[in-house]
Amino acid sequence: MPDGPAHRAAAPPLTERQRERRGRILHATAQLACRGGFEAVQMREVAETSQVALGTLYRYFPSKVHLLVATMRDQLERLHATLRKSPPTGETAADRVAQTLMRAFGALQREPRLAEAMARALTFADRSVSPEVDQVSRQTTAIILDAMGGLDRPTPEQLSAVRVVEHTWLSTLITWLAGRTSLAQVRVDIETVCRLIDLTDTGATAARRGEEAERPPPPGPRPTRPPLGPDPAAG
Repeated sequence: MPDGPAHRAAAPPLTERQRERRGRILHATAQLACRGGFEAVQMREVAETSQVALGTLYRYFPSKVHLLVATMRDQLERLHATLRKSPPTGETAADRVAQTLMRAFGALQREPRLAEAMARALTFADRSVSPEVDQVSRQTTAIILDAMGGLDRPTPEQLSAVRVVEHTWLSTLITWLAGRTSLAQVRVDIETVCRLIDLTDTGATAARRGEEAERPPPPGPRPTRPPLGPDPAAG
């Protein structure tokens, strides 16, 4: 693979001390963004608030965009943990995913400046931030799959539907933050796109049934020969 920012080598696992330091950095970032949005998150301010050296901060996160995208992944991980303790209760997979995404929307709605800062960072992200953006996408996918019923082996069609749902959710978040849509319209759009999930689930079930119907029946038990008795002609 070519070298470059979009193809950074996988970082070694963090030590406990490094994880604690990284957690302080992300917490400080979220605090600053809650107070003043995207513009309030300055690298020097984050370093001072989290009590790390500025050079150390840059080793963890090369830019403010990297930092805010990582903060969004952290916020989604926290949301995922909450959802696992109190999962959605809809009758269909589409209902459960819509409930989940509206709960996520509600959590972001409570801190609109933080939500705006993270959404802007995702919008500004270039190829150098691809690994962090991919982590946000994987976390969102995991949340949706859990709401669908914890699928271990989703079909390609189901994964495609999940991607469309994810893109729509992010788009509605951005348009709501910009004041171009209402919360009621957000709900309608989310519920509408989530219907794709039930369509792909129905298709996957039909495909499985078709495969089972085409499968040849298992061979029946082999006939057993009766035990040999005395020859009736003998005697």
